Amino acid sequence: MLHIEEIKQKLSQQAYLIDDNLATVVSLASLLRKPLLLEGPAGVGKTELAKALAVGFQMDLIRLQCYEGLDEHHALYEWNYQKQLLYLQAMSKNMADWKKMQKDIFSQDFLLTRPLLKAFLSEKPVVLLIDEIDKSDEEFESFLLEALSDFQVTIPEFGTVKANTIPLVFLTSNGVRDFSDGLKRRCVHYYIDYPDFNRELAIVRTKVPGISENLSRQIVDFVQHLRKEKLRKKPSIAETLDWAKVLLALNIDSLEDKRVTATLNFLLKYEEDIILAAK
Repeated sequence: MLHIEEIKQKLSQQAYLIDDNLATVVSLASLLRKPLLLEGPAGVGKTELAKALAVGFQMDLIRLQCYEGLDEHHALYEWNYQKQLLYLQAMSKNMADWKKMQKDIFSQDFLLTRPLLKAFLSEKPVVLLIDEIDKSDEEFESFLLEALSDFQVTIPEFGTVKANTIPLVFLTSNGVRDFSDGLKRRCVHYYIDYPDFNRELAIVRTKVPGISENLSRQIVDFVQHLRKEKLRKKPSIAETLDWAKVLLALNIDSLEDKRVTATLNFLLKYEEDIILAAK
């Protein structure tokens, strides 16, 4: 189990500011050995949480990036067909027993481990990040639910593989689609929203060394108001930080500076949003 205060301390060392509620949820998810499903807008720190925890607790991070059409073979395993073929060619010259060859080519030596199987086979606990699961389809979600229910998978030619250690599992979603009730029951769910003013100010001051109190306050106040507008894409925390670094690099100490307008493309990604923000 990861303890709350230790989580906060380790993440603080990685410049990731976590609140008490989220730290508590992470701690309880590790205690219950349940995957933690993090939902929320893009760029609010869902992926970074898993990365920072892995570094802070000195655990390997194994990441599975989801996409449309992702199947279990790309997530779990593939057979090294080229190696199998070379082995069969070599052994056939020696008139080797077919049953023995068949057993050999479907052994772990010929198995190409993908993220999920790699996490299960690890001899020490790892952080398994299943990123943007909402981009995958329902069929893959069903497979994942089965794998994470008992932390074991079955490979037809190989057999059942049980996890050597239970990984700390994070699933992230930007809300592209809804999930099945089964997946929601299996996971601990937490929604990460955009931070409030004080929290975002603390993030900017932590992540952008050298920025003045005045400029950081102006930046956060501006961004917070922008998110209330009808934008095509609201600025994320990551984009706020990029913008702050740009303003600092240009020695801009106030948003009243005329050069600010030319930097808005670092904060906003669509022309109509930039025009609205520049008014």
